Amino acid sequence: MTSAERQTALDAIAAEVRACTKCRLAATRTQAVPGEGSADTEVVFVGEGPGFHEDRQGRPFVGRAGDLLVKLLGSIEWRREDVFITNVVKCRPPDNRDPEPDEVAACAPYLQRQIETLDPALVVTLGRHSMARFVPGARISQVHGTTQRVDPATGARDATVLAMYHPAAALRTPAIERESYDDIGRAPRALLDARERRAPSPARRAEAVETVEAVAVSDLEVIAAAAGDVTETASADLTIF
Repeated sequence: MTSAERQTALDAIAAEVRACTKCRLAATRTQAVPGEGSADTEVVFVGEGPGFHEDRQGRPFVGRAGDLLVKLLGSIEWRREDVFITNVVKCRPPDNRDPEPDEVAACAPYLQRQIETLDPALVVTLGRHSMARFVPGARISQVHGTTQRVDPATGARDATVLAMYHPAAALRTPAIERESYDDIGRAPRALLDARERRAPSPARRAEAVETVEAVAVSDLEVIAAAAGDVTETASADLTIF
């Protein structure tokens, strides 16, 4: 898929999200928040759901939690415009309550399609509801800062997940904020490891080269045969005249 094709696919998903009425959150939202970022990124950040400011602006992580996320990214010399940021639910739960299971289920296809479109090497979960999507059954206090392979059923074909606390939790608790800086510090290494794992093995690269060469030879044979047919036809035409 080309960059333009990915962007078109992401835009189509975003349009569906903005018009979505699949759950009760549609009745209380100001704006849906599909997500935003680079269509060429290898890294997707997944939060839990929009807050007050996100609901007003239609963009993810634009309040105080978003400011902290930008600082966390800056600590490893990453920029928010170079990653993709979205949420498990795309509309704000009233009073910033936790999303209900049926609301998460209603939004799940949108998140899965975004992940499938981007095919990231690294998924960073922000908060326990996001973590539960990619690391079911785990406790965030035990797995934050750790990585593991993502189940392809989530839409991630071959990705690593890095679990982190939600930035809002870090704002409330200085110890969690310190841990969050440590956790995000593991992201560059996790991305490099995921890239290495996803790279074709020497054997597969050789197989791919052989396939390309075989196709090229086949194409040349077809061209040569076609050229021969043209020559024979031209000779016949000359004989007639």
